[in-house]
Amino acid sequence: MIAVDTSVLLRYLLQDDEEQAARAAKVFAAGETILVTDVVLAETVWTLSGRKYGLPKAQLVAVLERLFSEPSIRFEDDQVVWRALHAYRSDGATEATASPKRVGFADALIVFKALRTAASDGELLDGVYTFDAAMQRLPHAAEPQERLSWPSVAKGDELNEPR
Repeated sequence: MIAVDTSVLLRYLLQDDEEQAARAAKVFAAGETILVTDVVLAETVWTLSGRKYGLPKAQLVAVLERLFSEPSIRFEDDQVVWRALHAYRSDGATEATASPKRVGFADALIVFKALRTAASDGELLDGVYTFDAAMQRLPHAAEPQERLSWPSVAKGDELNEPR
């Protein structure tokens, strides 16, 4: 197994730098398992949807689905990525909704990664707290209504190990 960073994945997808795209294509064609981490995936979607490339959501979804169809690609957790993709794809925000901002792929990934991590630890996830109104449309995401019950930190104690 090898892992790729965002720059290699982008060159492979975009083919916008002839020399780097050719080298990236060789990596993907070599038959070795390629790990695409959650961070790389989130950075890739962010870059592709940004000012420079401006891919609309439908094209971003198609790119992510294409990555799922690549036999050599492995994600940190296929199920988490798939659920995040589904939530991202099916977000029905329109100009008429209270919050026309759409749920971002990274937002969906955060929620489903948190759910998976809690379940792996034998915990129930009480919620993913966010001030992002679009993200609050996702299951388990909500605005914090009261002060979270994190332990207080005494002055000068900020660098101590968590309890």
